[in-house]
Amino acid sequence: MKVSAATRYARATLDLLLPRVCVACERQMDSHEDGLVCSLCWSRLALIPSPHCDRCGHPTEGHTCRFCATLPPFVRCARSACWVPHVVGSAIVHALKYHGWAGAARGMAARMARSHWPPDVLAERAAVIPVPLSSARERERGFNQARSLAESLAPAWRIPVWTDALVRTRSTGTQTRLTPGERSANVRDAFEVPDGSSLRCARMRMRGRHIVLVDDVLTTGATLNACAATLFAAGARTISYATFGRARASGDR
Repeated sequence: MKVSAATRYARATLDLLLPRVCVACERQMDSHEDGLVCSLCWSRLALIPSPHCDRCGHPTEGHTCRFCATLPPFVRCARSACWVPHVVGSAIVHALKYHGWAGAARGMAARMARSHWPPDVLAERAAVIPVPLSSARERERGFNQARSLAESLAPAWRIPVWTDALVRTRSTGTQTRLTPGERSANVRDAFEVPDGSSLRCARMRMRGRHIVLVDDVLTTGATLNACAATLFAAGARTISYATFGRARASGDR
């Protein structure tokens, strides 16, 4: 679609008076760049390399995949766009999660949507569900970053996003400094699928379905695994994970 001369002039004037800067590197963005993250930062993401495990998406480097052992049997697949921590990927996640730049989710979801999925996942995935925040944490941040990602990812996949299908029943402390075992204990029984009284409550909608859980980062998988166990107990047949970032496992380069 052609852009009129008046529109180009208005954009140039706005860039002159209120120059846009990248939320990741704080570089002034060019007039042709869209979104909140500059093209240079997007090009510098540390993408997950191939070959990788067909199930969990973790690089195998010719060895037996160790990350799959951390996934419950009802989890079919996991995919992430890039490694974190990383100077660019981490800056983008922090801009979304801690600095309130919710618009960054659109570009992040676009990278997540490009992940290669097995054919059965492409054929079966019925809806995306964001990992919920506690009500106190959501009030503090003003939004749920996982929901922002899910709402941008769902249209790309042409499936619905169910924001009311999973809730957090209690606040949990930050997972940042916890061991894998402590992370699992921290989120155990912290989620539930509401019964509801609507015509098609969450349990009815997900019964026998393949659901994709969405979050910003996959670290040990403790939070996603706890959510998946709750969905499976509520009737979901299979669950897959989609995240923007992924932490390296022990032994990764």
